[in-house]
Amino acid sequence: MSRPSVWSFLLLALCLGAVGFAALTGQAVLLAGAALLVGVISWPLGGAARWLAPIVYAIGFVVALTLPGAAAGPLDLVGALLLIGGLGFITLRDQGSARELAWQRNTIAALRAGSERLAEARDADAIIRAGINILDRLQVAPNMAFVAYRQGTPMILAARGAFEAYLERPIHPSDSDSRSVQADHWVAEEVLALMKKPQRRKYHVAAVYGRATTHLGVLILTRSEDVDFDEDEITVIASFARLLGAQLGQWTAIRELRDANELTLRSLGAALERRDDDTGGHTLRVERSSERLARRLGWAEEQVKALRWGAYLHDLGKLAIPDAVLHKRGPLDPEERRVIQQHTIIGYDMLQDLHFLPAETLDLVRYHHERWDGTGYPSGLRGQNIPDTARLFTIIDVYDALTNARPYKPAWTRDRALNEIRMQAGRQFDPQYVDAFLRMMAEQDDAHLVS
Repeated sequence: MSRPSVWSFLLLALCLGAVGFAALTGQAVLLAGAALLVGVISWPLGGAARWLAPIVYAIGFVVALTLPGAAAGPLDLVGALLLIGGLGFITLRDQGSARELAWQRNTIAALRAGSERLAEARDADAIIRAGINILDRLQVAPNMAFVAYRQGTPMILAARGAFEAYLERPIHPSDSDSRSVQADHWVAEEVLALMKKPQRRKYHVAAVYGRATTHLGVLILTRSEDVDFDEDEITVIASFARLLGAQLGQWTAIRELRDANELTLRSLGAALERRDDDTGGHTLRVERSSERLARRLGWAEEQVKALRWGAYLHDLGKLAIPDAVLHKRGPLDPEERRVIQQHTIIGYDMLQDLHFLPAETLDLVRYHHERWDGTGYPSGLRGQNIPDTARLFTIIDVYDALTNARPYKPAWTRDRALNEIRMQAGRQFDPQYVDAFLRMMAEQDDAHLVS
């Protein structure tokens, strides 16, 4: 609503003066006209000012009746009552329209801002918190809670108002009957029972569903006023519940897809090592160690994930290497070495159609045999030109290969392998990553001694 100007107040003062003049001089027509103008001018002021017209007309009419010689017949009284009633009805109707318009504007603004927050959320908890913020902005109720199931137990995962005291609290049956903990009405009853009666004089419960009618949780709203939730509020809450359910359902689907990808890649890595590693466990060892070193270096989670997936797949290309070369007991001749060096490019090419794999994963598969001094393969990259994931992983991969038996060599001792890694800093490996790796291994040794 725009701010009234000074001219509006001056015009209102003139109209009020006209009402007073008409009342004191007994001019009924002028009194009615001036009162109507007061109503027109006072409407933009909002609030109680909108009742100014019927009030000043009633006062002016009564004042006019008290003047000496004034007389009002039945028709005059009926006319006055009709005018006062008409002004009052218009005021009530317009106030209702203004409240409805304000509600619609507030709803649109809240849903617009909330949808942006929902889109930015990166996990289920963030989505739920953003959802509760939307409801809070809608101001449909002071107390609200989102209840969902964690390992089969209902819990309040987000809340406003009096429900905030029960965040992350499991909801258990208050008696010993055998009702299902998945029943919305039961959960709602138990959650409402947490509130004092004055805080839940009126309440509303809305179920939240995701894709394929998957039940995701329950929204519970309460208010202390003895005012029912009206149809517009219930409609908005239902629309919001659908929006929240769609966002949570989408996130759940993405998480399930990511979990499936992770499991598939891990299983593929485990199957691959059976062909190249008689003892098994190489993939799991290098995955854990490289991930631990990456976290020590402060890598972002997305980069750590790319490194982990690359660890699963780093030797995929060995599927195309003949057994006579792969399992040869003894040194490889130049041609056999050329053949086995092709596994990095073969693996890289085999993964091109898996579009969900990040570039850092593909970089690791292709370049994990490059050397810091530029004498590695397949591209002879040097120093910082070697991708980060490949530079880190090659240290872990070589250390594991040294400390475990291969067809062509026995296992080295831990100290001998660590000394070799140290000696190759600046030659085969990134010196900074070697320092971080050696500190990590030393701390691991200290932890073993303490335990």
